[in-house]
Amino acid sequence: MISLTYRIAQSLSYLYLKLFHRLTIIGLENIPKQGSFILACNHASYIDPPAVGCRVNRNLHYFARDSLFVGPLGFLIRRLNAIPVNRDRMELKTLKNILAVLRNGNPLLVFPEGTRTVDGKVGPGKKGIGLLIIKAKCGVIPVRIEGANKILGKGMIIPRFGKKLTIKYGKFIDYSCFEELDKNDLQQKISDLILNKIINIEI
Repeated sequence: MISLTYRIAQSLSYLYLKLFHRLTIIGLENIPKQGSFILACNHASYIDPPAVGCRVNRNLHYFARDSLFVGPLGFLIRRLNAIPVNRDRMELKTLKNILAVLRNGNPLLVFPEGTRTVDGKVGPGKKGIGLLIIKAKCGVIPVRIEGANKILGKGMIIPRFGKKLTIKYGKFIDYSCFEELDKNDLQQKISDLILNKIINIEI
């Protein structure tokens, strides 16, 4: 069930992005109405998570740095479906929490590049998303966000109003597509396939 706190955050995020960044969304109809999946998106800004999730009518879960989960902020981000992660290593407990989210039928937002790019171009993918997909055996929706680096890119503190933001949700990639890949270095091959889909997104 989607919490009221999460719904409010979605609405506020959408209102801000629509008013100040002329948010355009394409392909939202590709989001499954039920069942688990991973939203795999390129990453260029801190605004990417709320932007990608603001119109997705599902109980979408996100990653957040584990050091943030203290006091009032920790309480709030838990209500916003954040999952604590150690940025230096994937702990077994974290992996179990992530898989539980997916196995309970919820979607998860993942940035395959692992970090924000400086110029907004899609960078190389890391193996982490491949590991998650192999363990969860779920499908993927590729997402490309455009313009986020110009709004609040690396090194920026204040968002630049008026810069346009576009989000494109691609077609669903069924898990069977990953089973067809060569098993040698499978995690990286899955990541590379997903990054290619993000770059050459099909609506």
